[in-house]
Amino acid sequence: MPGPLHGFRIVDLTSMISGPLATMMLADQGAEVIKVENPDGGDYVRRAGNRRGDFSAAFLNNNRNKRSLALDLKDPRGVALLLELICSADVFVQNFRPGVIERLGLGEDVVRAARADIVYVSIAGFGFEGPYAQRPVYDPLIQALSGLATVQAGSDTARPRLVRTIVPDKVSALMAAQAITAALLARSRERIGQHVRLSMLDAIVAFLWQSDMGSQTLVGADIPQQAAASFIDLIYETASGHISVAVMSDKEWRALCRALDTPQWLDDPRFATPALRDRNIDARLNLIQERLLTQTAAHWLARLEAEGVPCAPVLTRNEMIEHPQVRANDVVQQFEHPQAGTLRQARPAARFSVTPSDIRRGAPRLGEDTEAILDELGVAGEERERLARDGVIGTQRF
Repeated sequence: MPGPLHGFRIVDLTSMISGPLATMMLADQGAEVIKVENPDGGDYVRRAGNRRGDFSAAFLNNNRNKRSLALDLKDPRGVALLLELICSADVFVQNFRPGVIERLGLGEDVVRAARADIVYVSIAGFGFEGPYAQRPVYDPLIQALSGLATVQAGSDTARPRLVRTIVPDKVSALMAAQAITAALLARSRERIGQHVRLSMLDAIVAFLWQSDMGSQTLVGADIPQQAAASFIDLIYETASGHISVAVMSDKEWRALCRALDTPQWLDDPRFATPALRDRNIDARLNLIQERLLTQTAAHWLARLEAEGVPCAPVLTRNEMIEHPQVRANDVVQQFEHPQAGTLRQARPAARFSVTPSDIRRGAPRLGEDTEAILDELGVAGEERERLARDGVIGTQRF
């Protein structure tokens, strides 16, 4: 059977990462996603590094299972063609800076006039109101403003640090994909579309609150974050590399003490209960680190696993793709792309027992599907030739 979103059409005007990743996840789950791009170069990510066959890895990894329609939306004829396409769409997604989509003539009222029950989705950077709403935005700026860089530093007084992957972009994509699916479910019940608004700042503040904003939660009893958490992470050095070890319960603490052959820690009053172990976390983690330095990673992992202590090796990217656990679950797969060659990509993470996600096609060339989509819209002959000559559409043929 096709994927769970088979039969839904999504018109995707997004670029860069957050929007394209969100729509790719929906495409992996069976939705038809039509990526609308400017004929003059298309999505900027097409020009990023790590390239082969005129494709960047970043574009390939955020745009598979989509069709590409190259359309100049600064030309009224391009807007008219897009509105005709929207008549058959279920979702419209854009991530322009607030106000831009209205200036293009594709605000919610215009789009809803073409399809009344469409799910209209706007993704912003800093939000839709306020002093930062019109500012350009990239992932590091959201990490800075949201507090994530301070959380990553481990202390309000330490030098802030960026997470070395684009967490705001990716979390925004996950939240957008979930919200779009929820809006489609609501539409199926209420027979009405709605406008879904999401900013990267919204997404990261919500993301942080579940585990990193305990000091800000109890109003009137605010405490410095320094007093609430350790500034030592759970990556430990051994005599031959790094491992991660994490224990929470009393049972796991006792198992750790057996594995490390440190029974004296069980009698230490600082570590007698989970609350005390949290209060004295820096001392506890320092002791664990000192002990782990005495033997190799392989030695300690074997001891820890034998005692049932939660642990794992710290792997490089090359090591990860070959690890037995990753291979056993077929997490990373290989696919053939007609221009970029053999690709290695993560499969869709969610597995559906009846309506499986799948990778039906690789990321498209710019305008690869323009001809086919114009055929569906009934645009042919002299009109199509004129649109191509005038640069309103971009196709592989022209």
